[in-house]
Amino acid sequence: MKKNKIKIAVVGCGRISKNHFGSIEQLDSEYELVAICDNDEATLAEHSARYKVPGYLSIDELLEKETLDLVTLCTPSGLHASQTIKAAKAKVHVVTEKPMATKWEDGLAMVKACDEENVRLFVVKQNRRNSTLQLLKRAADEKRFGKIHMVHMNVFWTRPQEYYDRASWSGTWDMDGGAFMNQATHYVDLLHWIVGPIEKVHAMTSTHRDIDVEDTGVVNIKWRNGALGSMAVTMCTYPKNLEGSITILGEKGTVRIGGVAVNDIQEWSFSDSRDYDDEIENANYQTSSVYGFGHPPYFKNVADVLRGKAEPETDGREGLKSLELLISTYRSARDNKEIGLPLNL
Repeated sequence: MKKNKIKIAVVGCGRISKNHFGSIEQLDSEYELVAICDNDEATLAEHSARYKVPGYLSIDELLEKETLDLVTLCTPSGLHASQTIKAAKAKVHVVTEKPMATKWEDGLAMVKACDEENVRLFVVKQNRRNSTLQLLKRAADEKRFGKIHMVHMNVFWTRPQEYYDRASWSGTWDMDGGAFMNQATHYVDLLHWIVGPIEKVHAMTSTHRDIDVEDTGVVNIKWRNGALGSMAVTMCTYPKNLEGSITILGEKGTVRIGGVAVNDIQEWSFSDSRDYDDEIENANYQTSSVYGFGHPPYFKNVADVLRGKAEPETDGREGLKSLELLISTYRSARDNKEIGLPLNL
């Protein structure tokens, strides 16, 4: 695999798959798209014609008939675990969209299967590549905040009933998950990636659309480093997406990154100065998509890992940190009690 192109198949041709197809096209020196898979015949035929590759209605047939290095899963979240395990048994590496699974046990089983078969598991966290968040991560890693006192996040977006009505699996516990797990999952990821390990959470959720899962929720958080914080999420903002933000208040620094999807650094104050502080204005960007622009660099890292040139940015174990936090939030809201982490002790 060092010189040859990585043979990849895209499984699931829905909403997010265009970011995967686009990344493969952009990195055509690294990847060769050899097949696609979708359980809808019309969607499969359309994509098969567009990309001029064979199409399969089931992942079983895909794995049986094609010689692959890697599959990327753009399927409903509840299918990720079974599909990952099938790919691992076929000795095929896996990239999975967020969340890696909808159940804690499934996430653990995915990591175990890939370990046992000695294949790589990558969980897409493309927002980590956003220029604004790269600067924030750097400042946090360099301990510029000193002791972090408080952290707050808002995700005030809108997903109308039609959004949930587009597919029978949408808005279900088993296959989809709610506002925290699905739409705001990249923001949940920032809580541990930027601030550090979490000690305990206490959450409340509610539902306003005609769905099984939550579309609105709040969670209070205590980190192991003593920081306190909260996160407020709703998919019921009128009339359109309003805000995706993170605010960090520390003894030596204050940062707020806002905009519709953490794309606008609105406050950047530290007691010291660094050369990259001048990059703040340039880091801000107009966002046409709340997905951000991080898929191509994410896929570049995957290629580098498979060629032995890099460590994975977010592997299965890193993905489990977000899943653990999501499951803890849901258990807290369900049982109306504080949940301590880690879960698997």
